[in-house]
Amino acid sequence: MVDLDNGKTFDWGKTSEDYAKYRDIYPKEFYRYILNLGLCKDGQKVLDIGTGTGVLPRNMYEYGAKWTGTDISENQIEQAKRLAASDNMDIDFFTCRAEDVDFPDDTFDVITACQCIWYPDHKVTAPKFASMIKPGGHFLILYMGWLPFEDEIAGKSEEIILKYNPKWTGCGDTVHPVWVPDEYLEFFNLVSREEFRVAVPFTRESWHGRMRACRGVGASMSEEELRKWEMEHWQMITNNYKEEFNIKHYVSIALLERKTK
Repeated sequence: MVDLDNGKTFDWGKTSEDYAKYRDIYPKEFYRYILNLGLCKDGQKVLDIGTGTGVLPRNMYEYGAKWTGTDISENQIEQAKRLAASDNMDIDFFTCRAEDVDFPDDTFDVITACQCIWYPDHKVTAPKFASMIKPGGHFLILYMGWLPFEDEIAGKSEEIILKYNPKWTGCGDTVHPVWVPDEYLEFFNLVSREEFRVAVPFTRESWHGRMRACRGVGASMSEEELRKWEMEHWQMITNNYKEEFNIKHYVSIALLERKTK
């Protein structure tokens, strides 16, 4: 596990409504990349670890995989169930820590971990994931982040978060390979790693909501800190930028394949 936010606690359940509304933002290129790997489609069984509000399974549901999503936050899972049901999607969602996920050996063709590789205890999850994945199956680590040193709005937004939450460590990102913890390399071969840039469209409201739904804001600020952040961040956006804009992001993906015995 990574030492996040210098020990400051956070709870994704506090921001589940914002997460559901404002964090379904991955562009078409993101999903196209996964499909071009031949994954998460055509009847494959896929387990999405740290599924949050089920963004990945819901957006890829149409491609024919059978999805299961798990998350430590009950509120996140409730939002995932609500959103899937509203679109008549047959997805199994469970509230469960990654370390406690338990399925029979060789159950899944793919396990995905999107925006969450920092959180589990990999000494526990690496052998567990390997046992649940079929021989020759895949573990896919996915990440997308904004680029604060290249995008003015993203940079100013980070400055305001740090003003009210200086312990937040989710800042200062640059294009780099997504982290593959060493524990997985005992059980998986690293097949590929790739990064590519994307421009993600936002309105003032949706960017403000996206920021509120990040770990450093809605999931961890006190009510007073959040109130002050709300006022200053919204003022920054409305006083300086048009109603619609793009934010520079990058996508970073690692593909691992289960070793054969």
